[in-house]
Amino acid sequence: MAQLANANVGFLDDYARSYPQSDQDERAEIMKYHDLDVLPALHALGRNFTICDHWFASVPGPTWTNRLFAQSGTSRGIVTMPSGILNLNWHWYDQPTIYDRLNEKNISWKVYFGDVPNSLLLVHQLEPKNASRYRHMMEFYEDAAGNEGDFPAFSFIEPEYFQPGATDDHPVHDIMGGERLIADVYNAIRKNQPLWESTLLVVLFDEHGGFYDHVSPPAAVPPDHFQDEYTFNLLGVRVPAILVSPWVGKGVLNTQFDHTSLLKYLTDKWELGALGDRVANAATFADAISEASPRTDTPLVIPSAPAGRATTVTPPELNGNQQALLALTQAIEARTNIDPALVAARSQAVLSGAGSQTDVAIDRIQRFLDQQRATAFADLA
Repeated sequence: MAQLANANVGFLDDYARSYPQSDQDERAEIMKYHDLDVLPALHALGRNFTICDHWFASVPGPTWTNRLFAQSGTSRGIVTMPSGILNLNWHWYDQPTIYDRLNEKNISWKVYFGDVPNSLLLVHQLEPKNASRYRHMMEFYEDAAGNEGDFPAFSFIEPEYFQPGATDDHPVHDIMGGERLIADVYNAIRKNQPLWESTLLVVLFDEHGGFYDHVSPPAAVPPDHFQDEYTFNLLGVRVPAILVSPWVGKGVLNTQFDHTSLLKYLTDKWELGALGDRVANAATFADAISEASPRTDTPLVIPSAPAGRATTVTPPELNGNQQALLALTQAIEARTNIDPALVAARSQAVLSGAGSQTDVAIDRIQRFLDQQRATAFADLA
């Protein structure tokens, strides 16, 4: 809110207050942008498909809040992310989600993820029937190469949030990691012509990350009565958003969207159950899917990153999102039937330098998903 003060002039002031030792050149960084074609994948998609230039984050807040809105239309009144131990009594997100609504209509879905899926914040996702639908990104590429009819009707792709090789574009990560993910996903879908001709890929960023934008966010409809930490009556800063499909044209769409517009489109498309007041009042981008037949002028391949550019620079410490995800994995492990001796040994390995917090987080998630998948299969049997 400090950054958005007085028609967005607060970005520089907020940075200067947060980093009082910074010089003028350092402060100017938040006012800059990437020149055309510096981002080979994102700019290639922008050139060839539909840019939504008034897509705003759902909340003028952090990563978790906006990702919760993108999948459920609310964060149940919570904005802050945990900086230490996750208090499940406070961060208890048991609201209905898009995945629940798809289940109700027996519509297939999967979450493809890189390392620690943030969407496991949503309590219903921890149930065996839902957790069993989580798959590593390698399986996405396998599925995309297979029969179009076997591909899930809805897919949610989560990047790698941890190093080495983070692809989430979260500062201070190299943005070329995200470029690689975008290109790999597009190229995998584009290579399978039947899949390509039945797919809409929405490339979307959860929030703005502190960088300046000149467009002031507009007012918003609060999603529900939960307002513990915020009134939720203002959208966040604009974020990059591109609709990619042979059924959309080249150009710019000026309609006002936020992350719940994705939910609005899906609920309208499949006549799903309601997901709160924000979704009910959101604009849909359905009219952008307007081509009479699949376009034949779309790129067969888009580039992932300039040759020789490193994408595995490892920061010295975990960023705020990584720390919160680590806390999430600790809370999830408490729900897992795991040998206490293994937990103790793993903690000792971290303390001795033989392991890392990243290794622990990924191991916790893998063990949880394996256990839930086994339970789901046993229930089916």
